[in-house]
Formats: sequence, structure tokens, C-alpha cells
Amino acid sequence: MHEVIPGARVEGQILLDDDDVYAPGVDPVDVRRKVGMVFQRPNPFPTMSIYENVVAGLKLNGRVSKSTTDEVVETSLKGANLWNEVKDRLDRPGAGLSGGQQQRLCIARAIAVKPEVLLMDEPCSALDPISTLAIEDLMEELKADYTIVIVTHNMQQAARVSDRTGFFTIEGTGKPGKLVEIDDTARIFTNPGEKRTEDYITGRFG
Repeated sequence: MHEVIPGARVEGQILLDDDDVYAPGVDPVDVRRKVGMVFQRPNPFPTMSIYENVVAGLKLNGRVSKSTTDEVVETSLKGANLWNEVKDRLDRPGAGLSGGQQQRLCIARAIAVKPEVLLMDEPCSALDPISTLAIEDLMEELKADYTIVIVTHNMQQAARVSDRTGFFTIEGTGKPGKLVEIDDTARIFTNPGEKRTEDYITGRFG
């Protein structure tokens, strides 16, 4: 996401299967095939239909047959628990769906290319409680097939959906964040090893 931005620089490492994704010679297009991204606010492509939204990433990787795209659309929408709600209106604009449906459409779009990892940045912060529950249930199902990394400020959500939890802090504006502690979720929320983690969980700060 950074290599095409003039003046952008990266420090440190991001390892995927022990390979640094920013190492010289690594093809960013290949990395994007392996890592799907779901953003904070639903962002279906506004000029595309539901069908076209799902297969957008697939078509970027080359020509694909209609039979293949039909199968991918159905499989991906079923994987995102959206198929039954939209199967009779696949030619309608994706932007015409409700907020929760749009976010599930974005998840379907992300998993259509069969990534290894799914990154989710506050995926429920713009959604109502019913839609949030639907996305959380979906994450529970998807983690059987994908490694999911979710960023959330909602501690209850972290406790509900994650197997392992990392607690990060930002020391100040413009300063890098720090990983305070990472452990199994049950331990983080019941017996954290760091006082700063305990203070945050108990509401003493944050």
C-alpha cells in the first residue's frame, strides 16, 4: 500500500510465513493476492454491481471465464453470509445495500481471491449492533479458513472474537506505537502480565 506513494518510507519488518513483505525483490502484487483488506467504513465500488464488486480483484489478476466468475460470486457471497439476501439482485449497485450488507460485500470481495490473511480495520465501528453481530459471527466462521487480524478499540469485541490479543499504546502524536503485551485472549482479559494492560482493561486509563 506504500510503494506507490512518493516519499513514503517503511522501517522494520512485516513477516508473512517468515518472509519480509518489504524485502527487495518482493512483488507487491503477489503480496496483495495473499492479504485481503477490509476497511473501517464499507467501501463497495459505487459504480459497480454487487456481482462486479465481488469479482473486481479476480479480474485484475487476468481474464477469467463467466462460469468461473459465477462460481466465485456465489461461493464468496455464501462465505460472507450474504448470498441469500442478494442472489436475486446481483446486477444492482453494491452501494445500494445497507451498511452491514455493504461490509459483508467487502468481505466477499476480499475472500474472492482466496487470500491467506484477512486484515480488518475496525470493521464494525460504522455499523449498528445487529450488523455488528452478523460480522462477528462471520469472523468466527471465516477464521477456520483464514488468518484474521482485527484492529478494534472495543474490548468486548476483542474478547468475543479473538484467540490471541495484543495490546498497543501510542505514546504521543507522531510517535510510534508500542506493543505492550500479547497473549491468549483469555489470559489478557483475566490475568494480564503487564500493569498497563490491566489498567486499560479495568478502565483506569484509555
